[in-house]
Amino acid sequence: MKKKIALEITIPNQTRYLGLIGKIGENMAREFDVTVCDREILASQLNIVLTESIVNAIKHANATDPNKEVHVRINVNDREISIRVYDTGSGFDLSSIPSPCFDPGSLNEKGRGIYIIRSMMDSVEYRRTNGGNVLEMKKMLGNG
Repeated sequence: MKKKIALEITIPNQTRYLGLIGKIGENMAREFDVTVCDREILASQLNIVLTESIVNAIKHANATDPNKEVHVRINVNDREISIRVYDTGSGFDLSSIPSPCFDPGSLNEKGRGIYIIRSMMDSVEYRRTNGGNVLEMKKMLGNG
């Protein structure tokens, strides 16, 4: 059976909503027919990438401004999941983000979220869009 889901979420620019959005991603994943990985693994991955990408939008792009919002779009079809997180910041060059240092003695945490997102998703792009930027992440479901 062909499935198509489109979900749009707008949240205040506050980290207190991260758990809610992560759980939405988890619950959606548990409903998918997947052949590339276990549903529970996919559920965990979606929770993590949603959380990491929204934290980046809140803290870096929107500079923790309580008057701003973060917009999230999740689209699912039989072949893939596409997650878009929109921000209104000045943007950055995704390719300029180095892999983080995982040395236990290092306090530098820059780049860890992007590294995690890249390792869990099949494609990750960040680009300018009308009035801001969008981080687009895709995961193939292996069904087509």
